[in-house]
Amino acid sequence: MQIASQTSEPRVAIEPDFAWDAQDAYLFDIDGTLLRSRDRIHVNSFVQSVQRITGFEVSLEGISLHGNTDTGILREACTQAGIPGEVLESQAAAILTAMCDSVTAQRHAMDLILMPGIEDALRHLAGRGKLLGVATGNLEVIGWLKIEHAGLREWFRFGGFSDNFPVRSELVAHAAAKARELAGPEARVCVVGDTPRDIEAAHANSLSVIAVATGRCGFDELLAFHPEVCATSLADLLATTADANESAA
Repeated sequence: MQIASQTSEPRVAIEPDFAWDAQDAYLFDIDGTLLRSRDRIHVNSFVQSVQRITGFEVSLEGISLHGNTDTGILREACTQAGIPGEVLESQAAAILTAMCDSVTAQRHAMDLILMPGIEDALRHLAGRGKLLGVATGNLEVIGWLKIEHAGLREWFRFGGFSDNFPVRSELVAHAAAKARELAGPEARVCVVGDTPRDIEAAHANSLSVIAVATGRCGFDELLAFHPEVCATSLADLLATTADANESAA
């Protein structure tokens, strides 16, 4: 699996007294955080599935995809296309199933690239005994397919997905509840994401967040939303930790 190259100067900002690798559980976003898709298999599944199930044509033009959820995107696309609400409500489950089937049928054609430092960060956290899960706007079948195809499945024990949660803060709450079922009711849960929506969803649930500028949002844009940690990449965050350890030694 190819690793994305760094395109910006390393920058890391950490809130005082926040130990980024000392939380109990971590919820990783997928797209832009763990990996990036260089194909359009997932994106095209929206248009193809709506047309196949309902006969209506939709477009994702003008809809913000980054930090959104699959169920949220579907609703926005159908509203934009003027599809009657009763049609969407009656056919939504069939459309989502068709999307999953479409991506599954093309899974071997996925062209994914890992974000810098992902495998090292997962190995670092797992080595410290941390519970790792995902909290993503992807549908569950599609999210796990991407993770498996990227060779990352071994790291994650559970996930929160958008199948039943069009609003990101709700799926994060669901994933955090799962984390505390596994790690204990008082577990400190941290979200790792690449968009302002990840930060807002984490803080809406009183969770800490590590924001990484490996998606479409830059470091300064993410920092303005006051994450506990902001880094140009997880590779840069790990490097800062290594430098600090060397200085302490």
